[in-house]
Amino acid sequence: MIGLLQRVRSARVEVEGEVIGAIDQGLLVLTAVQKGDDEARANRLLERLLSYRVFADDSGRMNRSLVDVAGGLLLVPQFTLAADTKKGRRASFTSAAAPAEGERLFHLLLERAHQCHRPVASGRFGADMQVSLTNDGPVTFWLES
Repeated sequence: MIGLLQRVRSARVEVEGEVIGAIDQGLLVLTAVQKGDDEARANRLLERLLSYRVFADDSGRMNRSLVDVAGGLLLVPQFTLAADTKKGRRASFTSAAAPAEGERLFHLLLERAHQCHRPVASGRFGADMQVSLTNDGPVTFWLES
């Protein structure tokens, strides 16, 4: 699984003009499921998202995790992160999981996030979403599990 995390001051997701998920300070994570991903990889990605040190401590160093700062987690499914862009002018999505499997593992990730962290919000799998954010830093990391 891929998680493109961005440290944000706030972020929200809209579908058809309705806000379906929003957080204040925390992490916006665009998430993609690849072929061969499984529950163990989803669990590992969540563990890394919650514990990855991207927030400043009292000295200004990135030494605090999402859990440490009690920040929000906004998970947004984005299969295009699994694109192969090495050649040509159009992305290939052969490495992306099939839609049903991608949706299953995204919902598993979301469910487990709700079980061990608050607040958690999400986008909607397969929807045309508008994502707004105020990036903090900017700080952006690409995580794979």
